[in-house]
Amino acid sequence: MYIETSEILRYNLTMIQKKYAIGRSFGPASFYAQALKIAIPVMAQMLIQNLVSLIDNFMVAGLGDVKMSGVNICGQIIFVCMVFMNTICMAGGIFMTQFSGAKDKDGMKQAFCFKLWMGLFVVAVFSAACFVLPRQILSLMVRGNSQADLILDQGVQYMRIMGFMGIPWMLSAMISSSLREIGKVKVPLVISIIATCVNTVCNWILIYGNLGAPRLEVRGAAIATVIARSVEALIFIGYMIKQKPDFAIKLFDVFRINFGLFGNILKKAWMIMLSEMVWAMAETITTALYNGRGGADVVSGMSSSFAISNLFFVAFNGIITATGVIIGKDLGRGELNQARQEKVWLLNGSKIFGLFFTGIGFLCMLLVPVVFRNLSANSQHICRQMVLVMAIYMPIWVYINCQFAVSRAGGDTVMGMLVDGIGNFGVVIPGIFLLAKFTGVGPVAMYAIIKFVEVPKIMIAHFWLKKEKWVVNLAQKEN
Repeated sequence: MYIETSEILRYNLTMIQKKYAIGRSFGPASFYAQALKIAIPVMAQMLIQNLVSLIDNFMVAGLGDVKMSGVNICGQIIFVCMVFMNTICMAGGIFMTQFSGAKDKDGMKQAFCFKLWMGLFVVAVFSAACFVLPRQILSLMVRGNSQADLILDQGVQYMRIMGFMGIPWMLSAMISSSLREIGKVKVPLVISIIATCVNTVCNWILIYGNLGAPRLEVRGAAIATVIARSVEALIFIGYMIKQKPDFAIKLFDVFRINFGLFGNILKKAWMIMLSEMVWAMAETITTALYNGRGGADVVSGMSSSFAISNLFFVAFNGIITATGVIIGKDLGRGELNQARQEKVWLLNGSKIFGLFFTGIGFLCMLLVPVVFRNLSANSQHICRQMVLVMAIYMPIWVYINCQFAVSRAGGDTVMGMLVDGIGNFGVVIPGIFLLAKFTGVGPVAMYAIIKFVEVPKIMIAHFWLKKEKWVVNLAQKEN
C-alpha cells in the first residue's frame, strides 16, 4: 500500500513538473490566441498585397519570358526601396508601440512624424532610380544574361511609370504600419483588399486592352499598380481624417519636431537600416548572379518562385508584428518580467508556426503549372525547385525573424546589425561569388547552399538575447 502511494505521488509530481515546464516553454493557449489575434489580420493583409504581385506576374507571364523578366528585375529594385521603407516603419514602430503601451499620444505623434520625414527621403531615392537612371541601375541585375538588352527594354518602360507610385506608397506604408502597431490590424486589411481589387481590374483592362482600352502590356501593369496605390493612400488618409487614431496629426504638426526624440529614434533607426540594407544588398547581389546563369527563362523562373513563396512568407510579418506589439507594450508598461516570459513563449511558438508554413509552402508548389503555364518549361522547373527549397527553410527563417523582433521591441538594434553583418558580408556575399566563379551549379543549388548561413546566425542571436539588452522601457526613458 505504501509503495503504491509513493509511486502515485512520484507520478503526480512528475506530471506537475512536466506541465510546469511546458507552461514555461510554450505558455497558455490564451496567450497564443492573443498573438494570433494580432498576427492573422496582418498576415491576411500581407497575403492580399502579395496576391497583387502574384496577379501581376500571372497576367504579365502571358506576355512571355522576356517581358516577365523585364518586370521582375524592376521588382528587385523596388524590393530594395521597400526594405528601406519597412526599416523606417520598424524603427519608428519601436517607439510607437511602447508609447502606445504608456498611453503617450504626443510620443506616438512624434514617432509618426519621424516615419513621414524619413519616408520622403526614400521616395526621393526611389524617384531618382525610376526617372533618372533606370537603365543603368537595371543593367546591374542582368549582367551576363544572354538576353539582357531585350529584358532591359521592357524593364525601363515599367520602371519609369512606377516612379509615380512613390508618395502614395509611402503614405500607405506609414499609416498602415502605425495602425498595426497600436493594435488596429483589421483596418489595413480591409483597405488592402480594396486596393487589390482595383489593381486586378486595372491589370485586366490595361495589360491586354479590354473594355476598349489600348493594349499597354508591361506599361499597363505599371499604370494599374500606380492607380491601386493611389486609391489605397486616399482611403488611408480619409480614415485618418475621420477616425483620428491616437497618432493622427494635423498638417502643420509635421513641422513640430521633438529633436531630442527624433535623435533617439535615429540612433535606433540607423542600425536597423544598416542591418536591413546589408541583407537587401546581399539578396540583390545574389539575385544578379543567379540571373547571369542563363537567359530570360532563368530570370523569370527565379522571380516567379518569389511571387509564389510570398504567399507563405506572410508568416514573417505575422510573427514580427505580434512579437513587437506584445513585447513592446509589456516593456512600455514597465512589465519587464512579463516581457521576459513572453519572449520564451513566442520563440518556442515560432518553431511550430514555421513548420506549419513549411506545409503551406509545399502546397504552393501546386500553383506553379497553373499560374505560370505560359512560361517556358525550364522556367516552371526552376520555379518549382525554388519554392521547395524556400519551404524547407521556413522554420529557420520564422525563428530568426522572431529573434530580431524581440530584440528590436526593446530598442536593441545592435543584434540585427551584428548578425546580418557577419552572416551576409562575412559569408553570403563572398560565398556566392565563389560559387559563381568556381562551380557550375545552377541558380537553385546556389540559393540552397548559401542560405545555410541562417543556422549560425540563429546561434549568434540566441546568445545575444541572453544578454537582455532588449529589456528596456523606452517610453519611460523619454519622459
